[in-house]
Amino acid sequence: MATNLTLPTPPFIHAPGIENLRDAGGYPVESQNGKAVRRGILFRAADPTHLDEEGVAILQRLGITHIFDLRSLVELAKGREQPREWEGARRIPTPVFLDKDYSPEALALRLRNYSVGTEGFVRAYASILSGAISPDNAYRPFQTILEHLASDPNPPTPILIHCSAGKDRTGVIVALVLALCGVSDNVIAHEYSLTELGLARLKEPIVERLTAPGAPHEGNRAAAEVQIGARKEYMLATLRYIRQKYGSVEEYLLQHMGLSQETLDKIKKNLVVDLAEGEETVPWEGNDELVSAQIARL
Repeated sequence: MATNLTLPTPPFIHAPGIENLRDAGGYPVESQNGKAVRRGILFRAADPTHLDEEGVAILQRLGITHIFDLRSLVELAKGREQPREWEGARRIPTPVFLDKDYSPEALALRLRNYSVGTEGFVRAYASILSGAISPDNAYRPFQTILEHLASDPNPPTPILIHCSAGKDRTGVIVALVLALCGVSDNVIAHEYSLTELGLARLKEPIVERLTAPGAPHEGNRAAAEVQIGARKEYMLATLRYIRQKYGSVEEYLLQHMGLSQETLDKIKKNLVVDLAEGEETVPWEGNDELVSAQIARL
């Protein structure tokens, strides 16, 4: 059933060999009527290791110059194939964790130790937020990405951000960028929830691995399906957590990540643009019910 799913375009882009590929731009800026996040700069996806030549050609046409890989060194050591690069694009290792596996299977173990559902995801995403600013992490993962988005020329060159599934670590940094640009929580959470559609073809294999004998959710399909989900409430609760813990997204970036106000202003200058005459933002308002219905059929 999932293989017959038609992904909404925009924001999804079909490229053989990579799942959950989409443009995170095109969403409205809440406080500035007629403005939106620039399209064609911030792309997100699952692991691109299995891109074929047609898929590579599509990403080359998107103009992607940097591939920010958020996977840990432990995850990379487990892989049988080398991380993917292609002509015109350079892979930048930006592990959020140096020695923690945050693949879907490993995250299932962490969620089992917390609780299944919103509380567990908030705790997991809290660890991502703290891991990204750890003084022991010389890769400065989120800071490196944000500094590229603040760079010249205006606009900066297009980038692809990914982890294993393009859901959790990728979802957190994309949410930070969109929030900084003034996108509302509800729209950010909608964009995050699209991952359930983007990973539809991988859902069954992941559930089978999570419920196999000896796996984190052995024999418990319902728990496995919750764990691989990307429900709006998970991101809404995470954004509330950021404000409770750090004061705001900007305070997290300024006071805890160490970015300058000039850098944040440059990101907004580079990414927040006027809509051209007749141009519309990515459809999202009223689409939550449609997305939920599609997810329910997976």
